[in-house]
Amino acid sequence: MADPDPDTEQTDAKSGLPSALGAYTIWGFFPLYLILVSAVPPFEFVAWRIIWTVPICAVIVLVRRQWPQVRAVLSDWKVLRWLLLSSVLIAINWGVYVWAIQRGNVYAASLGYYINPLFNVLLGTLVLGERLTRLQWSAVGLATVGVSLLAAGALTTLWISLTLACSFGTYGLVRKRVPVGALPGLTIESALLMLPSAAVTWWYAARYGSSFAIDPGLSFAIALGGLVTAVPLLMFAVAARRMPYSTLGFIQFLAPSIVFVLGLTVFEEPLKPVQIACFGFIWAAVIIFAWDLVAKARAARVVAPAG
Repeated sequence: MADPDPDTEQTDAKSGLPSALGAYTIWGFFPLYLILVSAVPPFEFVAWRIIWTVPICAVIVLVRRQWPQVRAVLSDWKVLRWLLLSSVLIAINWGVYVWAIQRGNVYAASLGYYINPLFNVLLGTLVLGERLTRLQWSAVGLATVGVSLLAAGALTTLWISLTLACSFGTYGLVRKRVPVGALPGLTIESALLMLPSAAVTWWYAARYGSSFAIDPGLSFAIALGGLVTAVPLLMFAVAARRMPYSTLGFIQFLAPSIVFVLGLTVFEEPLKPVQIACFGFIWAAVIIFAWDLVAKARAARVVAPAG
């Protein structure tokens, strides 16, 4: 079993909310970064993204002196096989997401991460045994109506949305259940994907020429992908370990909402009335869910002194 990680040995009072908000905000604005690397084929870019994530994680592990934890995980096959699964899931998620954005399917990508919180709630209640209040279930119902409206108008690209939702939702569940810290886990995931990623970049270089050799500016933008990948994933892994999965799922509505606005303003995709209705239902659900969480937190503070 892996050694305890400082990211996971936290008291219950320390919330993962700042990490969750940081991760989802970065992911929300990620399409803007993809504009910088739009000349790179999506699957070649994902491969470079993984390759540049490895050294960044390795440096952080070295600074934080967490190599013993990495070695402990590498010697534990039970943990390692789960990280192998999570690495495959995140690679699928990255590949489909980048491909969708570069193909102009920004709303389909946004829908995927609107569906994902509902999938997280489902996993949290069925797999983790988490319980929702009646008010929270009403929020889930409103969000389901909104997502259903959007999905009904996007049947041709629905496979993109479902793939993104299911792959990332399952990835988060695996990372929540596996007893390994955020940084060692991401380092090993990236290392497991290193060889196939190198093979992909070699194939593109041999067939079309490497995108990394076109000009220094593009090369720098590609290398920046490692940092843009590592930081939010580390924050997400910390949040997933500290927060109820259902709550984490509802906070995730932040990212697709940002993507939704970017699709309207930067990418200039036409906005349909059904999309406006969907947006209204989902944000009404988020407000209800957040209000219930705040009310419960206040009630807990009132009861605490008497305990």
